[in-house]
Amino acid sequence: MTEFISMLEDGDWRVNASGPRYLQLRRRIQKAIDEGVLGENEPLPSERDIAALTDLSRVTVRKAVAGLVEDRVVVQKRGSGSFVAPRVHKVEQRLSGLTSFSEDMARRGLTASSEWLRRGLFPASPEEMFTLGLTSGCRVARVDRLRKADGTPMAIERASLSETVLPHPEEVTRSLYSVLRASGMQPVRAIQRISARNLDPVDAETLGVPAGSAGLKIERVSYLASGNVVEFTRSVYRGDAYDFIAELQIPEEQT
Repeated sequence: MTEFISMLEDGDWRVNASGPRYLQLRRRIQKAIDEGVLGENEPLPSERDIAALTDLSRVTVRKAVAGLVEDRVVVQKRGSGSFVAPRVHKVEQRLSGLTSFSEDMARRGLTASSEWLRRGLFPASPEEMFTLGLTSGCRVARVDRLRKADGTPMAIERASLSETVLPHPEEVTRSLYSVLRASGMQPVRAIQRISARNLDPVDAETLGVPAGSAGLKIERVSYLASGNVVEFTRSVYRGDAYDFIAELQIPEEQT
C-alpha cells in the first residue's frame, strides 16, 4: 500500500498525462494493479484519502473507480469499500474432443472442484423425455454443479441422464464421466450447441458476477457407441473466463 500511495502522491503523472483527470487516475490505479503494486483482494484507499493524495475532487475519484468497477478490475463491497478483484483464469477449451471439466482443468494445471447445487432422481421433464428418448413416468438423474478452477467459479453444469444409466447419482463425487466409464456407459460422441446470453440474476450470483454479464449457454447431447442418447447437459459459462477454440479444415479444392 505504501508504494501505491507514493504512486498517487507523485505529481508527474498528472502533469505529463493527457485526457480527463478521472481517466488519468483510472489509468494510474490500473497500472498499480497490473504491476502487482496492489494485489488481489487488497483494499483501495477511501475516496477521501485518494482525493487528498491526488488533489482531485471526490467526484473525479468516484468516476475513476466506477470505471474500474465496470471493467471488473475493482469490486465494491457495501460497507467495506473498494477492493482489487481476484484475477479470473482465462481457459481455452477445444471443441474437437469430448472430455470432462475435471480432465480439462487437470491438463491446464488447475485444481478442479465442484459445489453441488442438486443431485438426485426426479420425474423427467418433457424436454428431458424428448431428448433422452424416455416415456412418461420415467425418472432422470440430475447432477447440477457449480464448477470451479482453483476456487474461482467458472460454469454451472446441469446434467440429466436416464435413471437406468445413472441409478445412484450420489456416486458422482468428482467426474461424471469416470462413473459412466466404470459402468460401460461413457459417451463416445456428442453434439453441442453454443449460444450467447446475458446471465440472469440467479446464475450471475452463483458465478459471482453482476446480473446481465455476458455468458455462454451450451447444450450438449452425448451418445453411446450404439447411437443411443446417454447424457443431456445444459451449462452456463462465464463469458470472461472461457474461450472456445475450433480447428477448421479447408477442403483441398479450395486451397
